[in-house]
Amino acid sequence: MTVTVNGEPLEIEKSINLTEFLQVAKAEQPEYVTVQLNGEFVDHSGFDKTFVKDGDTVEFLYFMGGGAR
Repeated sequence: MTVTVNGEPLEIEKSINLTEFLQVAKAEQPEYVTVQLNGEFVDHSGFDKTFVKDGDTVEFLYFMGGGAR
């Protein structure tokens, strides 16, 4: 199965939930990442119930705070 992650193809063996997918895709700081699956944001509470399938597009988004000078 091929899933597109942040614009790059990733091969996975079977459909897996987002919690597992974060490990397989080697997401940095998975506890802080925001996930968009096929254009829809997925709440962290839904990671165990949401499965990634062949042809899906996943984006990992990291929001950083900052300040003005």
